[in-house]
Amino acid sequence: MDYSNVRRAMTVAATAVVAGVLVVGCEPGGGKGPDTGAASPVIPTAKATPHTTEPTAKVPTAPAGTAKPKHAAPKCGISDLKVTPAHQPAKHPEGTGTGAAVVGFANTSAHPCTVKGFVTVGGAGNGSPDHNVPLVATHIGTASTVTLAPGAHAWTKLTFVQVQGEADGYCVSGSTPHSYPTLVLGVPGAGHHQTAMDDGVFAECENTVKVTALSATKPS
Repeated sequence: MDYSNVRRAMTVAATAVVAGVLVVGCEPGGGKGPDTGAASPVIPTAKATPHTTEPTAKVPTAPAGTAKPKHAAPKCGISDLKVTPAHQPAKHPEGTGTGAAVVGFANTSAHPCTVKGFVTVGGAGNGSPDHNVPLVATHIGTASTVTLAPGAHAWTKLTFVQVQGEADGYCVSGSTPHSYPTLVLGVPGAGHHQTAMDDGVFAECENTVKVTALSATKPS
């Protein structure tokens, strides 16, 4: 057997294998090995998603220094109030009669209470307040709630058609003047209260009266 021919054939085969490897290593695409036909696995990259927050409704808060609401005071009852004597104010119609009178209602209870509105007015003697002559009233001003602390007053001003002249006097209209030792005043929701002038009697014409709304401010 010719061993030289065998060695020559083996050398040629080895050279062919090496050449094949070199050809593969120089192929386009980086030459990192033979293309097996399988795609390289793609690893998904996590994408950041924006974090959204639902808007939160704001709870309104009271401004600093705002007092918390208190329970409303109850309405004054008849036993809570005491009427003051009436007095003639500085501002009154000219004449010889009463002209006008200011009257107050004091809260004599131990707790706050409220009054609101206009008093009713009736002329009476010194006897029972049930026996009175109602006067036709015209309301002056706007009624609003007046809260009375213990000892505080609500006020009203009564303005009459003035009596003129001396002695028994006369009314400009020609009617006869009226004279009442007391008045009966009805406070809305708080009963009737009888009072007298601090000096003299209530002298007026026409049995009409102008009544201001109850107020915490004393009229002049």
